[in-house]
Amino acid sequence: MSHRRILEAFTGLLLALLVAILSSTIVSNALPTILADLNGTQSQYTWVVTAMLLTSTATTPIWGKLADLFSKKALYQAAIVIFTIGSVLGGFAQSMPQLIGFRALQGIGMGGLQALIQAVMAAMIAPRERGKYSGYIGATFAVATVSGPLLGGLIVDSSLGWRWCFWVSVPIAVVAFVVLGKTLRLPVVRQPVKIDWLGATLLVGGVALLLIWISLAGKSFAWASWATVWFVTGSVLACGLALIVETKVSHPVVPLRLFGDRAFSLAVIGTLGVGTGMFGGAVFLGQYYQIARGYSPTHAGLMTLPMVLGLFLSSTISGQLVSRIGRTKPFLIAGSLLLIAGLGLLSTVDHTTNLTWMGVYLAFLGIGLGALMQNLVLVVQNTVGMRDLGSATSTVTFFRTLGGTAGVSALGAVLATQVAGHGGGTLDVAALPQPVRDLVRADYGDAIGTLFGIAAIVAVLTLIAVLFIRETPLRSTVDIESPPARPAEEPAVKRVVTATTSARLQRMR
Repeated sequence: MSHRRILEAFTGLLLALLVAILSSTIVSNALPTILADLNGTQSQYTWVVTAMLLTSTATTPIWGKLADLFSKKALYQAAIVIFTIGSVLGGFAQSMPQLIGFRALQGIGMGGLQALIQAVMAAMIAPRERGKYSGYIGATFAVATVSGPLLGGLIVDSSLGWRWCFWVSVPIAVVAFVVLGKTLRLPVVRQPVKIDWLGATLLVGGVALLLIWISLAGKSFAWASWATVWFVTGSVLACGLALIVETKVSHPVVPLRLFGDRAFSLAVIGTLGVGTGMFGGAVFLGQYYQIARGYSPTHAGLMTLPMVLGLFLSSTISGQLVSRIGRTKPFLIAGSLLLIAGLGLLSTVDHTTNLTWMGVYLAFLGIGLGALMQNLVLVVQNTVGMRDLGSATSTVTFFRTLGGTAGVSALGAVLATQVAGHGGGTLDVAALPQPVRDLVRADYGDAIGTLFGIAAIVAVLTLIAVLFIRETPLRSTVDIESPPARPAEEPAVKRVVTATTSARLQRMR
């Protein structure tokens, strides 16, 4: 495809991704207001985010496998439709359980949008050229990340009300659907369709049990309890059976042979820390600025600009440089170090931290995330051919979202435990008496440092993983197989013999 045709199709892909990320981040600054209106608690605050991440994580491998069997374009449009329906219904929610359920529906569509954009892009562009286009994805993440909280804050502070946080992205989704229908043209590789429903069910069940346990432990039941035993045992059994099934079926949801490649396995491990840093920062920063520091939703969105700007510049610039030099490891190492530095510095934050210095810490975090996020996906895609592209891409996306989901759940549990002593669990801080309000603000402000400290420890895993990645030069072909040799590349003697033979055959005819 020409550069122009790629950009035309890419516009639709990025619009759909913008809708997904925008709908996720637009709610972050609106959540305190939403939960105050619907009488929600800190536990439900976390579940509004976790429900979406859980279904997104669990369905990502399934979307990826379907992309290897069916039309990537049709699947991407289906993901847009599912996500849009969930967004519309979320705006009509009348209770916290309803809102959490509709967010789970959004997550199913989001799982497809996140996994399939990388698979579609890889079907159009060779890895060597993919870096600069990956930069556009990182830039879209940055734009949606900054515009989401700002837009959410403006909507909440206006007369529209928080419900429009769910409805405002619907027109963009419709435009993305139409643009993709007109511009995206991809060949559909016909394969025998055998979907591993048993493996998919076991995988989804095992992951869901694990994430639900992390979300509820310490609040609904003790960490050391029979409920923990049942959840953990069920998760281990389901995942273990899923592994057995995946080794037996002809078309596994997650081809385990992919993990035989060292770079693939290490890149997948590295994404865990990226997910924890990315989702944890986005979820709890809005709560910190509004509850601990007393800022409005709009102002809270503005305070995250250093992180978003760092993410935008880092992903765009590193993507261009990767395409020029054909290497990813220098950027992965630098990004890991900056990620650890940013999270480590944020672990010192409390309710009195100088906000200028906090902006510097957030910039480090954003630059690190920008250098890691798309380049780890690129490493994975460079190790596989077209037949496994969807599964491989969805696998790395799965583990990134898994890290984010588990991170948000675990960090949310830690936060709920630390702030449970004051305010009766309510997030409507303005309604509390002044002495209690001050205690709640201090509790939230002081607890945020602990959350980032835990995330920094997880990020060390990312650094270790990328250090051991054995770098392979990015190939300049879309598929892993080399193209057939051209006549000009054949030896001179062979060309002479071929020409002489052809001339004799013509005379004989």
